[in-house]
Order: sequence, then structure tokens, then C-alpha cells
Amino acid sequence: MTTRRFFLISGTALVTSAMFRGFAPKSIAAETFEVTKTDAEWKAILNEEQYQILRHEDTERPFTSALNTEKRKGIFHCAGCDLPVYSSETKFDSGTGWPSFWESLPNAIGKREDTSLFMVRVECHCRRCGGHLGHIFDDGPQPTGMRHCINGMAMTFKPGAAA
Repeated sequence: MTTRRFFLISGTALVTSAMFRGFAPKSIAAETFEVTKTDAEWKAILNEEQYQILRHEDTERPFTSALNTEKRKGIFHCAGCDLPVYSSETKFDSGTGWPSFWESLPNAIGKREDTSLFMVRVECHCRRCGGHLGHIFDDGPQPTGMRHCINGMAMTFKPGAAA
């Protein structure tokens, strides 16, 4: 259930994120990925919000993604390289305002420690292009107990049989 406290905390986190964007070291440049493009090439294939999220680890505003309420069976793909990353079978409503999953598809994501915003979190990214997807928390449902909190703009959805 959404509470006043949740909105105050979320608002504070978003303002703080905006203030400190760019202050945290980004390790994405140090890694190599199967799909690589120049900055200009990424800008040509992604819209501005997708570009900021996938390539600069930005975060969309909560409750703004159409994928948050997507209920059909299908597969969620990385918006940067079209790699299948999540199945609708593992999606759940976390109430946080972002699409949430309790597990990714096999060999779909990479993880790294994120120490931005004065905390330690697990960031997840597309293992093929390195695009930032979101973060993983240990407050999700069974069977994994994990919550992959993913930016909807970082993905596209293809309805059909779920994996």
C-alpha cells in the first residue's frame, strides 16, 4: 500500500539522485560487452530517456512506465540490444512504482556493486550491451526472496509465450 512516508522517501531519493548524478564513479566503461556502440550510435537508436537510463544509470520516475502494469504473458527485452532479460512468469507487483521481478532469465544480466547515494546496492545491467536496468534488493517474494527493481524504459515487451 502506498503511504505518505513512501512518497516522501521516494521524493527525497529522487532529488538526492538528481543532485549527485555523475558524482559516483561509473565502472561500466571498464567492462567490455558483446554489443558496443559509440555514444552517437546509442543516441541514434534510443530515445533521450532510454539513453539516460541505459547509458548513464539514470532512474525513471516511479509509476510512469507502462510496463509497470503489463500483465500479459511474454518476455521483456533490453531496449538497447534486444536481449531477452525477464519473463512475465517472474514479474510481480512490488508497489514500488517500477516493474519488479523475482528472477532474471538465465545468462541475461550482469551485476556490480553500486555505492552511489551513500549506500551499497546491487546494480544490474544487460550482460550483452552493459545497459543499466536497475537494482536488486533482498526483499522480494519466494522462491528467490529477491526483487529486481527495473526501469521500464530500459526494456521492451514482446507478448507471447513466457520462458
